[in-house]
Amino acid sequence: QLQLVESGGGLVQPGGSLRLSCATSEYTLNGYTIGWFRQAPGKEREGVSCISSSGATADYQDSVQGRFTISRDNVKNTVSLHLNGLKPEDTAVYYCAAVPASYWRERCWREPRMYDYWGPGTQVTVSS
Repeated sequence: QLQLVESGGGLVQPGGSLRLSCATSEYTLNGYTIGWFRQAPGKEREGVSCISSSGATADYQDSVQGRFTISRDNVKNTVSLHLNGLKPEDTAVYYCAAVPASYWRERCWREPRMYDYWGPGTQVTVSS
């Protein structure tokens, strides 16, 4: 059972930056497609970004394109989401999720239903 843990959330002013990390202590993230999701109070969970197991393909929600950057380090066994130019509407609990890539090493998805393993989430609050 792959166990994920997110870190790096916090309170930041509008326009500020954060770096979220997704890691696992017992297994490797190599061979897994990784997605980042967020859920604000009263709203459905939405896909923010994803990265293929090879690292060659990444995808972003339109609202974060150009502000957020996803990356993975298969040596350090982590996947990061860099959040820049944060806005109050980015406030949410952020989750990372993983699914075995199998044959799809160059693809990723932003649909929650595609993922098997989830972290507990980390809170990001953007407020002045």
